[in-house]
Amino acid sequence: MPPPPEHADRPASGPASEQYGRIVSSHGRHYMVELDDGTLRKCFPRGKKGGAAVGDHVAVTLKGEEGSIERILERKNLLYRSDDMRTKQFAANVDLLLIVVASEPMFSDDLAGRALVGAWTAGVEPLVILNKADLPSAALAMRRLASLQKLGVPVIEISATDTEATRRALLPLLRGRCSLLLGQSGMGKSTILNALVPDARAHTQAHSQALGAGRHTTTATRLYHLPGNGGNLIDSPGFQAFGLYHLGPEEILLGFPEFGEHTAQCRFYNCSHRHEPGCGVLAALESGAISAERHALYERLLAEHEASNSY
Repeated sequence: MPPPPEHADRPASGPASEQYGRIVSSHGRHYMVELDDGTLRKCFPRGKKGGAAVGDHVAVTLKGEEGSIERILERKNLLYRSDDMRTKQFAANVDLLLIVVASEPMFSDDLAGRALVGAWTAGVEPLVILNKADLPSAALAMRRLASLQKLGVPVIEISATDTEATRRALLPLLRGRCSLLLGQSGMGKSTILNALVPDARAHTQAHSQALGAGRHTTTATRLYHLPGNGGNLIDSPGFQAFGLYHLGPEEILLGFPEFGEHTAQCRFYNCSHRHEPGCGVLAALESGAISAERHALYERLLAEHEASNSY
């Protein structure tokens, strides 16, 4: 299997024992790496070094059936979330973030908004998938998503239990790309995965055997190859919180691209866009050009960052 196109600049030669691969799952202190020949190896970071994520391209040295991760190759991006205690990496080298919401149970606007901020600050294109679109409550869900559509975020309506329709709606969008499937618990994310990767369950069982585990745990992030279209799909555990404490004020602002043209009108160069006189963002908020919900999320993220840095 040739090196992936995004790493065609890998060194032509290196240590004789060094091989290249991609991390396809993370398990605390060890990772499963898919080598360029398609085989899977359990690999450990060299020494106390960590920081690798699913989707990372890595150089490894092998010893028997296991290996050591010598280094992480250059990344396109890294997606992660954090609270005031720790940071959790999701995935690296992602092209498309699939934010899964549902008509029932009703999704959280706050969590969907935070996922969008995470995508935009990492330079990842977002796409919202509304699952259970066949239910009567779908009309209300679409009205709630209208503010995101106004920002240019595509919303795809599906019913994941209709496998063929789901594949027709999503697979053309994922062709040749690395996509991350992300959503709250209970939104039907696993049903979407099984529709797009029919043998995902078989992959999971084989993966657990390779790890020597008795059964698969749903807490692991895992990369799957989409059959026949050259794309990859990273499935991550469902979440009920999405902190962005690791982002500073300038990074947070990147997550609100609709503020951009209005910040040029601010009277003060260091305007926080919360209370300053002559603020272009607040003027846009008052006129309705910026939604109150989005600005409230911006304020919450700034407050969380300030609280986490006040100790």
